[in-house]
Formats: sequence, structure tokens, C-alpha cells
Amino acid sequence: MQRTEKYFEPDAFRTQCESVILAAEPDEKTGGGRIALDGTVFYPEGGGQPADRGTLTLPDGTVLQVQDVHEQAGILWHTVDALPAAAAPGAAVTGSIDWDWRFDKMQQHTGEHILSGILHQMFGAENVGFHVGTEVVRMDTSVPISPEGLRQAELAANRIVWQDVPVLISYPTREELAALVYRSKKAIEGQVRIVTIPGADVCACCGTHTRTTGQVGQIKILASENYKGGVRLSVVCGARALAAAQAMRARQADIGALLSAKADQTAVAVHRVYDEYTALKFTHFGLCSQLFDALAQLTAPDADAIRTLPGLDPDGLHRLAVRLTEATTGLCAALTPTEKGTGYCLARRDGDVRALTKALNAALNGRGGGKPGICQGSCAATPEQMERFLKENNKL
Repeated sequence: MQRTEKYFEPDAFRTQCESVILAAEPDEKTGGGRIALDGTVFYPEGGGQPADRGTLTLPDGTVLQVQDVHEQAGILWHTVDALPAAAAPGAAVTGSIDWDWRFDKMQQHTGEHILSGILHQMFGAENVGFHVGTEVVRMDTSVPISPEGLRQAELAANRIVWQDVPVLISYPTREELAALVYRSKKAIEGQVRIVTIPGADVCACCGTHTRTTGQVGQIKILASENYKGGVRLSVVCGARALAAAQAMRARQADIGALLSAKADQTAVAVHRVYDEYTALKFTHFGLCSQLFDALAQLTAPDADAIRTLPGLDPDGLHRLAVRLTEATTGLCAALTPTEKGTGYCLARRDGDVRALTKALNAALNGRGGGKPGICQGSCAATPEQMERFLKENNKL
């Protein structure tokens, strides 16, 4: 079978083509199939870039949805949602790509080249992993880069966008390639396609790109994290960067409304609320300590102490149980109702509550454990059900 001509390589802005079906294979599981064409505008998945989407229209007007595209031995196979009898070898079809989908991938891919090239220039960083996702572009670098370094690289990358320099595609000879310094993630056999962005990057690439860097719009690093000795970046470009800025502005407006603060004062307002929260937290801690002391004082030295208090967090449960053990040698239990049941902390001075905890969890659908003298967890039961169980089984 002849190889598929790739119309997108010389012209990534071409959206339609007239083609002839070379082969058609049904897929009994999906009811669709796959179609090989003599030429196509559809980019196949590869090089970190997803495949194009779109339609194939038959002469009788039947429209097939192209859901995926893969290349095998130089032949591009288009996965379609249906395979009617008219979609047979020799039939003509009109291919049309989803342009919004394609242009988004072009913006992301070209933006990734710019940023990768800048990171290589500034820090000697190699791009060791790249994928255009549905929300962000994931980039993995070979070396660690500080937040300030990333900020400087982001600015430098956007300067390349503002300069609106051409994105150049070339196919150098073997001799020219040997003399060329370029980035490449893997060894390439056959003709090498070079994408050059003056001032930023020279890289071997088979993907689709914008004509100029200005068409990328903007490059924004949303997040970074340490990853395998380097950093993993979450990046958005073009329309995605605009959407991210709009979403951020909407969140800022929501925060401002909640805190009665202007947009440029939300950080100050958040710090104020945090300081107030911290002060209240310390006050709450002190009041809880007083309450725990009062409950302990009401406990007889050898009596069981099962106490239920609403609103306790795990630390509060632990503190109450420990305080009760200071007042009695009996079973001590701190309980608090939760959305899914009851949180608990069981303790016994100079004793072992692990067997009781295991039985409690088995009987009341609970989870938890701990050390001999104290165990903590939660059960899918009410505080009353737990208190009844503990009173009936406190000798375990």
C-alpha cells in the first residue's frame, strides 16, 4: 500500500483536502472502523501532540466523525465512528479538520518549543518529557530550576512571542544536519524536519506549528514541582493562557467579595483573615483545655469515662482522651459526631485498648488503630451506638 501524503507538513493551516480511500477496516467492537487515505490534512498522534479531530465526507453526503489518527509504516489510519459500505477502497472523501482543536495544539506546541529553547539557553535544561494535554502542556526538565529562574525564562519566552518572528520549517541534507546544533529527544532515521524559531530554539519536530511566534499569543507557567531531579511544569499558551487569566480574575473577584476587599487588596485581606483565624485557634485551644480539665475533674479515679463532644478534630479527640486517662484508670473514650459517623479516641492508663478497638471497628464498620495505650479512628455509627458498644465490651 502506498504511503499517505501529509498535507499538514508544508501547510499546517490547511483545513480540508480531497482524498481517495486506500483501505477500510471495520471494528466490530465499536461499530466503526479505520480508513487509510492517499493524502490527509489530519495530524496523527505523535511527538507529544494529540491527533486531529474532524470529519470525512463521502460523495453521497454521509459524514464520518474522525476520532483518532495513527501512523503505521507511513500510512495514516483515521479512526471513524461508522464504516458504511460506501467507504470502500477507491472511494473519494473530503477531509475537514476541527480547526479550533488544531490551532489550540499549534499554539501549545510552538509555545513549548519557545520555552524549552529558552530554558536550554539559560540553564542547559533538556526537555526530557512533553505532552499536550486537554488542559495544560506538561514539560519535564533534566535539571532543577528555581522559581526566580522560571520567572525570568517565562519573560524571555514571551519576549520572543512579542517579537513575532517567523517559525521556519526546513529539511536539511545529511551534511547540513551534521553541522547543525539542534535539540532532539531521540535518534531519527531518514529525513529530519527542523523547526527553527530565531532567538529561541532549533529542534527536530514533526508537529504542527504557528506561522509566527506572535500567533502563540502568550506563554504562562501555571505550576512547577520537583520531578526526577528536574522540574515538571504545567504550561498554557494562547487561548488557554487567556482562559486561565480570566478564571484567575473570577476567583480573585469571588475572594474579594467574600472579604470585602478590592482586587489589588485581596492578599492583604487574606493575611488579615489568617491572623484572625490563628488568634481564634489559640483561643479555642485554651477553651478546649479548660473544658477537658473540667470533664476530667468530674471523673471518678477508677470509673470509665466516655465523653461525646461535637466539633472536635483528631487532635482534640486525642487531647481529651489523654486528659481523661490522667483522672482515671478505667476506659477513656472521646467521641465526636462527623458527617459519616463518629470519630473516636480510646485510651487506658497502663492498659491495652487494641483488642477493644479491633472489635469496635469490626462491629460498627470502623477504621483505626494505634499503640497499646491509645487508639484512634472513626466508625460509621452514631455516638450513642458507639457508647453502648463500649459499655458492653469494655473488658476486652
